[in-house]
Amino acid sequence: MTADHVFAALASPARRELLRLLLDEGAQPAGRLAERFDMSRPSVSEHLKVLRDAGLVAETRRGRERHYRLEAAPLMEIRDWLTPYERFWREKLADLTTLLDEMEDDDHAPRQDG
Repeated sequence: MTADHVFAALASPARRELLRLLLDEGAQPAGRLAERFDMSRPSVSEHLKVLRDAGLVAETRRGRERHYRLEAAPLMEIRDWLTPYERFWREKLADLTTLLDEMEDDDHAPRQDG
């Protein structure tokens, strides 16, 4: 799968919530996942299909039930892609902290009237 597929899958709040449920509660059947949403079961199934096609969930059949589990590998690829941006923002926040500290020091410095 490409990063584009993963980003497209993550664009939906419902799909992000499905991933969160699978992360927090582990593998579970589609029916149990569908109960957590205010949408039809076929709609939830379509969201699960998008996640499966993006490689973010795996599906196994147990009798008539389909069970889904989180597959984190595509998220690791996205994390790797985002890492340089995280460093960028960390540096910007450090610069802001330095600036604010300097401003605070200036506010506490004795004033000299000329």
